[in-house]
Amino acid sequence: MKIDYQTQAPPVLRDFLAYHETIQGHSSKTVDEYFLDLRNFLRYMKLEKGLVPRSVPLDEISIDDVDVSLVRSVTLADVYAYLSFLSRSRAKNHNSPQAGCGLEASTRARKVASIRSFYKYLVNKAKVLTENPIQELDAPRQRQTLPRFLTLDECIQLLDSIDGANSERDFCIITLFLNCGLRISELVGLNLSDVRDDRMRVLGKGNKERFVFLNTACRSALDDWLAVRTQSAAVDPYALFISRRRTRVTKDGVHYMIKKRLAEAGLDRDKYSAHKLRHTAATLMLKNGVDVRTLQEILGHEHLNTTQIYTHVDSEAMRQAAQLNPLGDRCKKK
Repeated sequence: MKIDYQTQAPPVLRDFLAYHETIQGHSSKTVDEYFLDLRNFLRYMKLEKGLVPRSVPLDEISIDDVDVSLVRSVTLADVYAYLSFLSRSRAKNHNSPQAGCGLEASTRARKVASIRSFYKYLVNKAKVLTENPIQELDAPRQRQTLPRFLTLDECIQLLDSIDGANSERDFCIITLFLNCGLRISELVGLNLSDVRDDRMRVLGKGNKERFVFLNTACRSALDDWLAVRTQSAAVDPYALFISRRRTRVTKDGVHYMIKKRLAEAGLDRDKYSAHKLRHTAATLMLKNGVDVRTLQEILGHEHLNTTQIYTHVDSEAMRQAAQLNPLGDRCKKK
């Protein structure tokens, strides 16, 4: 069923979603995720408050009648009960590699962020609440994992292996991933007009625009691809990258291409992905002298702490510190 919050959301929720779409400039995908997160939350609140029989399945509960009075009645304890439900009883997405029930901490943290944003809007923008009942809401603690990335030799191995059909396009795409650290959504959204001499306009998360500068490898790869691209009668005349059908490439199509090229290069296609190429670009730049604040701008991170995770991946300073320990050469006597 197609998501349309304009017709499926009650006024108190519809106004919040419209604010994020029109004022905050969030993408339709982000707004849809807000809607789905909050629809599920409000369904659970109706169930917990006895507004629908317990026998009604959660996914069948209507939120058409949800109003400010229900939203105002929610307590911090109610939200923690909902999070407990998500961690224990909520069925995983059918696409999840892990069967069973209980959502991951990262998924629950995203839902907490949606609920927080909703109540913050109701208090500070809509002013339909005088105080925020979930002001002290904590997010689930998430396990911090280090980004996985290709080594420099593996990057060269991947690039050198690209041959055959669509080689100019695929080489250009992978070169941009490895040199500019683009998100896959940013890459598929690129238009011909975005390439301007030695820089490229990128539209990132939240419709935030930034420019990335193109080095020699990127500019050369783009020139080679554009020489082929101009010979094609594209269905989308604006798209920088097009598929065999002459339409704009899709995220699924790029994901498939990356996996295919990784396998052809003799690399683990299950271990790496388009996003891992972004991790690779960030890691290689840091290792070769790019400071973390500049990297933040290149990657389009809103918060510096998101970028700083790359500083823990392969830090030469940390390696040297280990060697400087006075016990560093104290081995067992033989």
